[in-house]
Amino acid sequence: MERTGKRRIIYIEDDADMVDLVRIMLDPARFELIGAGDGRTGLSRMRETPPDLVLLDLMLPDLGGWAVYQVMKDDADLCNIPVIVITAQNTPIDRVLGEHIAKVQVYITKPFTPNELRTAVNTVLNSRN
Repeated sequence: MERTGKRRIIYIEDDADMVDLVRIMLDPARFELIGAGDGRTGLSRMRETPPDLVLLDLMLPDLGGWAVYQVMKDDADLCNIPVIVITAQNTPIDRVLGEHIAKVQVYITKPFTPNELRTAVNTVLNSRN
């Protein structure tokens, strides 16, 4: 894929409607959102065209979100890509695992507001400039 000048985001999420919703929430003039319906496809797309950010669901049909995250952290080409987890897993232990053990940049639980998503994306991307 050719660079468009927009910030590239890969959203690994098996619900295509959710990918479309997030695409609408994010400014299409500023962001190119690429959907991936499962973990293996997401990793493949990251390797083909490295993104500026990954949005990662945890409940995926093939390779779970935490497994995708671990593959990223173990891969020299992917380990520095920031990750925002977007998940329905909302127990305190899930949040502790995400924020303090895995150390993802942001952990967002569904449902979330457009403003919450935009703020998280902007904060993570701006911290990398």
